[in-house]
Amino acid sequence: MADVLIEEMASRLGIDLNQVDWDSIKLPKGEDFGIKSDDEDLREDDPLEFEEGFGNIIVVDNLPQVPKEKFEKLEGVIRKIYSQIGVIKEDGLWMPVDPATEKTLGYCFIEYNTPQEAQLAREKTNGYKLDKSHIFSVNMFDDIEKFMKVPDEWAPPESNPYTPGENLQQWLTDAKARDQFVIRSASDTEVLWNDARHLKPDPVYKRAYWTESFVQWSPLGTYLATIHRQGAAVWGGASAFNRLMRYAHPMVKLIDFSPGEKYLVTYSSHEPSNPRDTHMVVLNIFDVRTGKVMRDFKGSADEFAVGGTGGVTGVSWPVFRWAGGRDDKYFARIGKNVISVYEAETFSLIDKKSIKVENVMDFSWSPTDPILALFVPEIGNQPARVSLIQIPSKEELRQKNLFSVSDCKIYWQSNGEYLSVQVDRYTKTKKSTYTGFELFRIKERDIPIEVLELENKNDKIIAFAWEPKGHRFAVIHGENPRPDVSFYTMRTTHNTGRVSKLTTLKSKQANALYWSPAGRYIILAGLKGLNGQLEFYNVDELETMATAEHFMATDIEWDPTGRYVATSVTSVHEMENGFNIWSFNGKLLYRILKDHFFQLSWRPRPPSLLSPEKEEEIAKNLKKYSKKYEAEDQDVSMLLSEQDREKRKMLKDEWDRWVSEWKRLHEEEGSERQMLRDGEASDQEEEEYEDKEVEVEELLDVTEEVISFDYEQD
Repeated sequence: MADVLIEEMASRLGIDLNQVDWDSIKLPKGEDFGIKSDDEDLREDDPLEFEEGFGNIIVVDNLPQVPKEKFEKLEGVIRKIYSQIGVIKEDGLWMPVDPATEKTLGYCFIEYNTPQEAQLAREKTNGYKLDKSHIFSVNMFDDIEKFMKVPDEWAPPESNPYTPGENLQQWLTDAKARDQFVIRSASDTEVLWNDARHLKPDPVYKRAYWTESFVQWSPLGTYLATIHRQGAAVWGGASAFNRLMRYAHPMVKLIDFSPGEKYLVTYSSHEPSNPRDTHMVVLNIFDVRTGKVMRDFKGSADEFAVGGTGGVTGVSWPVFRWAGGRDDKYFARIGKNVISVYEAETFSLIDKKSIKVENVMDFSWSPTDPILALFVPEIGNQPARVSLIQIPSKEELRQKNLFSVSDCKIYWQSNGEYLSVQVDRYTKTKKSTYTGFELFRIKERDIPIEVLELENKNDKIIAFAWEPKGHRFAVIHGENPRPDVSFYTMRTTHNTGRVSKLTTLKSKQANALYWSPAGRYIILAGLKGLNGQLEFYNVDELETMATAEHFMATDIEWDPTGRYVATSVTSVHEMENGFNIWSFNGKLLYRILKDHFFQLSWRPRPPSLLSPEKEEEIAKNLKKYSKKYEAEDQDVSMLLSEQDREKRKMLKDEWDRWVSEWKRLHEEEGSERQMLRDGEASDQEEEEYEDKEVEVEELLDVTEEVISFDYEQD
């Protein structure tokens, strides 16, 4: 129908459509001419969340009402104030005038180049005091339009009947106790069960063009987040994966959930209107369930680029780091000489002020408690230091001064019991460095600190990792490609308050450590230049369970229970894209190849609801509980064996059919073969033939040569 209308209109206007350069035509902003995008469903049902309007225009109210002769002076004052914040468009400032009195009406409209500049102008000048009688009231033009639509008479809101939603934890009740994972390859995103017993993945949900960049599980596995041009969305369920909420944030690039899944932080950066300026950064904190913006932060990229390892446009990600635990009570960000700690209840600074820390470079929250560990480097005669600060009291619990420091890294143990500070120090000549560890016992009285140095303190530290929920840690140290791996414990049978070494494994092809979430087992991995070398190691028994290789592997991730582990080759390599699923002890269960493979992520599980006493009881009586699962495993093994037998029988039957068919063809063509051999039988058994030796003389070459003889005469 649309094509017919276009042809009729072109005919009336005398336009030859065959001569039109369609690629050169640019659609007006907000117009799609009925052609919907792949993610158009994000705009449906809730147009206010993603509406497009005059987002770059602000309305400034409570201006002086001046006569015609003072108009230019007032306009100059307003332009001077607002041009400092952003670039005002040409003819972008308009002050209406009352035609009867020829005085201004006390408000004006200002149009910026970008919505971000308009938002910043509203934030910075709303409440600006021009004089005692004129305090600016600034609103977005789009908001004024919404206010005008409010009816004059109040009417009670309609109450919708309650309809219970899907149980978002239903997937945890899987009868086979399986785990889910999500993968992205080419344009498809798939959620799968890991059906390790049947040695294959079991499909749950699949959708093409589900996200524009990546997908991300929430920390407790309740939601799966997707990224779109208009913002982010979360989906949930066991199999249907219905959309639960949308979060309007144009051009969003990164997201981060709070540990308890109450809040979602979204991030975007935008090109400045002035090339000399830095990128404009926009951060929104949403309530996950309601989709409401609890607070937004806007500013230049320079304001958010202090500390950390860097991210998009130099901004450290995540910008806001959440305090440990599931209550989502505090979050913090690092600034220049300050750490700003906010209460999530009010989304305001604790005590309305930041913690001043001169030259602070990095900080990290305890995974379980509201305790900050921060690092301050050496400045002049002031030594470097690591401090532990209690929140909300801001009391310093412990401090350790460090000398000749070149770098420092902070590692928390998952239960918040221990803190390791990896300190790189300069030698006396300042030409090289060596590494040691400051180990804090957080839960003990006065937080004692131990210093650990390797036997060869000049060894380069390649990787460090705490055992989850445990007291051990592993260190890869030495020189590539065959460094050593050492294991240490924070407590021993005879001395619970002293770190001691368990063992050192010499010359291992490893540059990364991956502990099982349940502890006890670890993978010593050689990624990147080491081509995917894997060693599955039992730290309890201090023995290797298996060695294997996943050639060109780029990523390794344990499932949340520690039963299985996934290794994958993503599209950074052009070949062998896909993933392998292994058992905890290094047995390859199955392998899936996927072209253009981008991502694999296990669905997290929430913490167990069982008490430590109940878990201990189950561990003691594991044989009693395991009988049920052993019987199920036996049934599955019998089923797999039966399937293998059927497969082998099918292959044998196919082979027999193939042999029979060739025998039949051989017999049918016997007479034809005999004729081609001039009547000689061609199908005799080998012993019917007689071997004869025949000598053949062959003249290879003939050469004539003239020889002259000289005779002596007597």
